[in-house]
Amino acid sequence: MNGLELAHAIVGILEEKKGEDILLLDIHEAAVFTDYFVIATGTSDRMLDALAKAVSDDLRKKHRLKTKNPEGQARDGWLLIDYGDVIVHLFSPDQRAYYGLETLWSEGKVLIRLQ
Repeated sequence: MNGLELAHAIVGILEEKKGEDILLLDIHEAAVFTDYFVIATGTSDRMLDALAKAVSDDLRKKHRLKTKNPEGQARDGWLLIDYGDVIVHLFSPDQRAYYGLETLWSEGKVLIRLQ
């Protein structure tokens, strides 16, 4: 599975689990550390944890992909899951606005935006 296929799989998982404002951003020309960001919003701590767990569990079961535990804490409004070519950012609405990754990485190409 290449990075783009992985990113699409993650978007599908997040959509199925009711993640909000899902964005797939191609940043391979702007960053050397990854190719894609998948960014999504969860409306509560529980939802952020559920989204992170769904991504980790599904990719481990269906694609045998493992990652370290997510960085960050749902109670702080953000979680990050690193899959190398794809980094998943899960935010509360407030933290998503605060970090502004869409603005920070505006030179990236939006491949998918589900609102």
